[in-house]
Amino acid sequence: MSKKILFVFGTRPEGIKMAPVIKAFQKEATIETTVCVTGQHREMLDQVLEFFQIIPDYDLNVMKEEQTLYSLTAIIITKLKDVLEEYRPDYVFVHGDTTTAMAASIAAFYFGTKIGHIEAGLRTFNNRSPFPEEANRRITSVIADYHFAPTLTSKNNLLSENINPDTIVVTGNTVIDALFESLSIIEAGEFPEIETLKTKIPVDASIILVTGHRRENHVGGFIRICEALKEIALKNPDMILVYPVHLNPNVKNTVYKILSGISNIYLMAPLNYPAFVWLMNRSKLIITDSGGVQEEAPSLGKPVLVMRDTTERPEAVLAGTVILVGTESDKIVSQTQKLIDNPDFYNEMSTLHNPYGDGKASAKIVAFIKENIAMQNCIV
Repeated sequence: MSKKILFVFGTRPEGIKMAPVIKAFQKEATIETTVCVTGQHREMLDQVLEFFQIIPDYDLNVMKEEQTLYSLTAIIITKLKDVLEEYRPDYVFVHGDTTTAMAASIAAFYFGTKIGHIEAGLRTFNNRSPFPEEANRRITSVIADYHFAPTLTSKNNLLSENINPDTIVVTGNTVIDALFESLSIIEAGEFPEIETLKTKIPVDASIILVTGHRRENHVGGFIRICEALKEIALKNPDMILVYPVHLNPNVKNTVYKILSGISNIYLMAPLNYPAFVWLMNRSKLIITDSGGVQEEAPSLGKPVLVMRDTTERPEAVLAGTVILVGTESDKIVSQTQKLIDNPDFYNEMSTLHNPYGDGKASAKIVAFIKENIAMQNCIV
C-alpha cells in the first residue's frame, strides 16, 4: 500500500525550497504526493508554482486585507483540519519558519499524522529576532517527528534541545537543489521578465543587488538601510544598485521616499523567481536581509552582506561567504566599499565553499522517508 505525503506551504521561499523535494517524491511510485498551499504570499507564490510546474491540489487562500498573525494562524489551523480529514496523509511536510509552517505542524499534530520538518534546527536563540520566525521554527521542532537539518550546526542545535538523534538527518539545504535546477531551466527557456531586465541594465554594468523586507527592520532599520544605500550609490557612480522592492507598505514607502531619483539606483517591483535568479547570477555582490539569499548566493560565487543583527545561518558567517553588517549605515557602507575597493578581499570571499550543500538534499530526504516506510512495513 502506498504512503501519502501532504506538503503544506504558503510563501515564495517555501515554494522554492519545497519544489525540488516535491518533484523528487513525485518520481516514487509507492508514495502519493499531494500539495496544499495556504497562499500566505499570493502572487509571488503563484509565480514559483508556475515556474516549477507544480499544481496545488488544495489552495486555502487564507490572506485577507490587514491580516494579523492572530487571524492568520487561526485560519490556517482551521482550514487545514478539513484537508487533513479528507486526505488523511501519513506524513505532513512543512518548511522552515513561516507562520504557515508553524500552524500546519500544529494542525497535523492535532490530527495525529507524522510531521516532517524541512530546514529544521536553525536558531538565533532570540525569540524576537527574527520575529516571529524564530519562535515559529522552535515550536515546529517541538512537535515534528522527523527533522531534515541543512547543516551539522542545525543538527547540533536540535540535539541540544533533546531531539531524538534517530529522527534527525543532515541533508544540505534544498534551496541549492532549486537553484541548480532553476539555472538549467533558465538557460534552456525564454523568460520575458529576464529579457526586460536585459533592456534596462547595461551589458557591462557592475551590479549590487539589494533585497530587504524583514519585519524587525520596519521601525528605524529601513531608514538607516536606505541612507546607507544612498551613500553607496553616490560614492560609486559607475555601479548600479538594483532593488526589487517588497510590496509591504512599511518597506515600499520608506524605500521610495529616500531612494527615488538617484540615477544609479534602480527601484522596481518584486521580480519573479527566474528573473531574480538571473539577477543574482549577474550581480557583483548582494546586500540583503533574506535568509534564502544567504544560502543561494555563495553557490554563484557572490559575496553577501546581511543587514540583520542576528542570523540563524551562522555557518555562512563562519565560512566567510556572508558578513553580518546589521542595519547601521556606517557598517553597511564600509563593508560594501571594502568589497568594491579590495579585489583580493572580494576574490577570497567569492571563491569560498558554500556550507549549505551540493544540491542533493531532496534525494537524501526521499531516501530517509523510504527507509522509514520500510521499517514500518517490517514492524507490521
